[in-house]
Amino acid sequence: MYSTADEESLHVKFADESVCIGPPSAKESYLNIPAIIAAAEITAADAIHPGYGFLSENASFAEICARCGFTFIGPSPESIRLMGDKISARRAMAAVGLHSLPGCPDPISSANEAVRLADEIGFPVIIKAAAGGGGRGMKIARSRPELVQQLSIARTEAKNAFGNDAVYVERFVEQPRHIEFQIAADQHGHIVHLGERECSVQRRYQKLIEESPSPAMTAAKRHEVGERICVALRAIGYSNVGTVELLMDEAGELYFMEMNTRIQVEHPVTELVSGVDLLRLQIRLAAGEPLPFTQDEVQLRGHAIECRINAEHPATFAPSPGTITAYHVPGGPGVRVDTHVTQDAVISPYYDSMIAKLIVHDRDRAHSLRRMEGALGEFVVEGIHTNIAFQQRVLASEPFVSGNYDTKIVSHLLG
Repeated sequence: MYSTADEESLHVKFADESVCIGPPSAKESYLNIPAIIAAAEITAADAIHPGYGFLSENASFAEICARCGFTFIGPSPESIRLMGDKISARRAMAAVGLHSLPGCPDPISSANEAVRLADEIGFPVIIKAAAGGGGRGMKIARSRPELVQQLSIARTEAKNAFGNDAVYVERFVEQPRHIEFQIAADQHGHIVHLGERECSVQRRYQKLIEESPSPAMTAAKRHEVGERICVALRAIGYSNVGTVELLMDEAGELYFMEMNTRIQVEHPVTELVSGVDLLRLQIRLAAGEPLPFTQDEVQLRGHAIECRINAEHPATFAPSPGTITAYHVPGGPGVRVDTHVTQDAVISPYYDSMIAKLIVHDRDRAHSLRRMEGALGEFVVEGIHTNIAFQQRVLASEPFVSGNYDTKIVSHLLG
């Protein structure tokens, strides 16, 4: 199914059947639940895959799918609701030993309460929206006056973005790394993890480069944390795929941040190191099939890196909609390109600016890095600006090459 803005996209052209569900506005198409259900009905579908965003973590949509006789390809509405609220998710994970950073267990009720808590755990602190992510409703405060001011701003942003102004406060880590574990669980109580991804290369909390495994993880740490995550998710009855996001502090300690109850944009790096087709697995798990392998059978091989190719100016990061006049994607062994565009495609201003994902795989990190450098050099996009030059700059930087980087790497490069 597609909006009129996407009618020339590759996924529409290659589909056996396609249904237009509305105009470019997401509210009138990709967020239009009646139109989506109608598209499923007229094509006699028996399941609906929600994709990456939009309704993919909407518990009400999952319930509507079930009431209308369609399988929602994802976890249960109960799991989506539990893990979608950051505060309830923190409680659930803490109950089984997967703790978050020091902070408030419940939403902040007043500025005075926020100040009292910040005095207890120490400044700086970070304010986060209970119902969302992506950096919206997220503010850092280094003093009492700043906390009071930012609390009001964070609540307003959270209300506008998620319809919920609940926020919480926790200790802020100055040099964190963003680590996330890919999990898969069937409806019969079996659950495995497929290792971790490093997602610390970010700009304004939006990921730019991901890799697996993380340069900061050891095999022993991977086993320990992965086991704890599986125990935690088994305890809440989770099924289908999902990602548990963790924050690593300067001492190497890992803390639970949140869970994404969907497939992620960066899932290909896990697919390449594990050999598991996660989308196929999602569909089979939703159909009630058991996991086809055990944790002992999971083997992680080599190293994978993903660069998100965005339609934006490489220096100003301003969006760059327009028509692609020339388009050549790299190829060869260990190179994968996921894209929805071709030459002459029109990049609209309506959705996310990502036009492709470039993923490479090789026997170790050093070889994978060289392969990515070569692939970026072969990637040609003309007619619009892209961030390819900036991706090359990050990959060539000493912190990234050494693997000793954190979420501040982009801001440091930009000065």
